[in-house]
Amino acid sequence: METKPPIPPFTKETATHKVRMAEDAWNTRDPDRVVLVYTEDTRWRNRVEFPIGREQVREFLVRKWAKELDYRLIKELWGCSGDRIAVRFAYEYHDDSSQWFRAYGNENWEFNEFGFMMRRFASINELPIKETERKFFWPIGRRPDEHLGLSDLGL
Repeated sequence: METKPPIPPFTKETATHKVRMAEDAWNTRDPDRVVLVYTEDTRWRNRVEFPIGREQVREFLVRKWAKELDYRLIKELWGCSGDRIAVRFAYEYHDDSSQWFRAYGNENWEFNEFGFMMRRFASINELPIKETERKFFWPIGRRPDEHLGLSDLGL
């Protein structure tokens, strides 16, 4: 059976690595790549959507990134225990009218013994921001290692 290391049970170090891997994948904005870390029957809650399975998650991500332009995300480990990881995150994007937004949220993740995510429950709030209020300025793609994280940015 294929695995997606690190696998549970998670330590602070392995959970931090798993969180950064998730951030890196989401910053590609490639739904076909992102869905490969979830189980075939993954269950999500994301705002008012409840996708089940990789295909519904992929469709969700396609819609998301078609609307959320120049998307940049930072995730940070909040806690972990056994096969679960709690994450806080923030991301910035603009819509097709050039209005910028910053979204803040928390995610609870549960993994199977092979390291694939079975459940992802996200609670998200967002607010419009001025372009001058942006904090995430790296080129589209992976956040550079030297870029500040959420805590260092005061978020």
